[in-house]
Amino acid sequence: MQYPVGPPLPPAHPPMPGAPPPPAAQTGHFLLPQGVPVPGAVPAAQPADPAHAPVAVILIGPAGAGKTTVARHWADTRRVPTAHISLDDVREWVRSGFADPQSGWNDHSEAQYRLARRTCGFAARNFLANGISCILDDAVFPDRPAVGLGGWKRHVGPGLLPVVLLPGLEVVLERNAERSGNRRLGDEEVARIHGRMAGWYGSGLPIIDNSQQDVTTTARLLDEVVARSLASPPSW
Repeated sequence: MQYPVGPPLPPAHPPMPGAPPPPAAQTGHFLLPQGVPVPGAVPAAQPADPAHAPVAVILIGPAGAGKTTVARHWADTRRVPTAHISLDDVREWVRSGFADPQSGWNDHSEAQYRLARRTCGFAARNFLANGISCILDDAVFPDRPAVGLGGWKRHVGPGLLPVVLLPGLEVVLERNAERSGNRRLGDEEVARIHGRMAGWYGSGLPIIDNSQQDVTTTARLLDEVVARSLASPPSW
């Protein structure tokens, strides 16, 4: 069966000088509107006050430190648009073929972690470019700068603000025991990770010991740390 063919379309007008290429000439990427600021820049429509400019924060800490809970609460209660980007959530987007490190750390789990970090970084840049702050959380080790904090800096941008959340070992073990599924680690693994995280002391990065603080108080301390970091960025 043949369908009737309508009249030919009128010839297209020639593009104006300086106009973007038509959709057919694009490569499939979604383009942001003209004039969108680069990540870290303050949009022209917003005041130059750093408290109202979009910021990117990465919350670092061992399993059981409360990173995800604090990051989500901080994003929920800010007075400016803020997104929470959880590395574990993004990593678990992979359903069939998910490489669980608890079943053995291998090339597949390493590759999926790298992919999740790049995906989080892309999302963070996209939010920042559209005037929305973001907070990410990850267990970044001080003894692996190339794939840790240095990698996040490459993924998100030089304006990334790192903050370490590091309660005492007993608190971390207790909180980890309350977790379920593949996010709950063995006590020996938690202790090993916590010991490596202690390397952040003396690094110059801001560290919050939330052993005795609830989520609300910790989020308020995070607000204070971010404000100080914006006024005087840490060297890392």
